Amino acid sequence: MIDTKPGTRLRSAVCDVEIIVIKGPPDGLDLRCGGHPLMAMDASRPDGATAEAGFDSGTQLGKRYTNEDGSLELLCTKAGSSSLSIGEVPLQLKEAKPLPSSD
Repeated sequence: MIDTKPGTRLRSAVCDVEIIVIKGPPDGLDLRCGGHPLMAMDASRPDGATAEAGFDSGTQLGKRYTNEDGSLELLCTKAGSSSLSIGEVPLQLKEAKPLPSSD
C-alpha cells in the first residue's frame, strides 16, 4: 500500500511520470503507473522496467486523475508514456466542471 496523504509526491518506476496526491483515503492504495507500483521521489528506478500492456496510454502534464468513486485525486506534475491505475483498474482523467452561465 502506498501512502495517499494529500501532498505526497510519487514517481513511476518505468517512465518519467511524477504525481502529487491531491485527495486520497487515509489507509493508502495500490497505486501503479505502467502496471508497476509508484515509488518515492528519492528511490532509484529498477533497470529495464517497462510498462505492461494496457498500461501504456500515457499520463498528461497538469491533468488530474481520479478513481470511479472520487475518493482519490492525483495531479500529474511530469508527463510520461505510462498510465495510472489502482491495481489493475485504470484511473480516469478528471473532467473540468462546467462554469455557470454569466447571462
